[in-house]
Amino acid sequence: MIDDQPLREHLLWLLRSNDAHLTFDAAIADLPAELRGSRPPGVPHTAWRLLEHLRICQWDILEFARSGEHVSPEFPDGYWPAGDAPPSADAWDRSIAAFRDDLQAMCDRVSDPQTDLLAPLPWGDGQTVLREVLLLADHNAYHLGQLVAIRRALGAWRE
Repeated sequence: MIDDQPLREHLLWLLRSNDAHLTFDAAIADLPAELRGSRPPGVPHTAWRLLEHLRICQWDILEFARSGEHVSPEFPDGYWPAGDAPPSADAWDRSIAAFRDDLQAMCDRVSDPQTDLLAPLPWGDGQTVLREVLLLADHNAYHLGQLVAIRRALGAWRE
């Protein structure tokens, strides 16, 4: 058996670190409530829509990696919220908490030595936990960059 602990550590670093890109917490920190549903000119999304998209996609990737019983949302509409703004005062905070919980769950899966990172998932088409982790990190990084661009356009990003 090969020692895959260094690979696991690199994957955890990729999911949590800020070396190549910013963290989730940095991207969402201190965004004023009144700007969460604001759409800058020429930008297709609001911060709320991106936050919810990140949460939904991360949840979907995590659940797919965990179970063949998981049913993904309908593409593409099921991966985006209905409106531009949070539907209630605490929806923003609930979405953030759910994102953090699911990210931690993926990190826990990666950390578990019983998780075979390279074995094809029996319910997939050749996908592995490793592939799902890389997909998750790539997707999150892309949309966190978009979130920062929106914040800059709204004047709500610290330089």
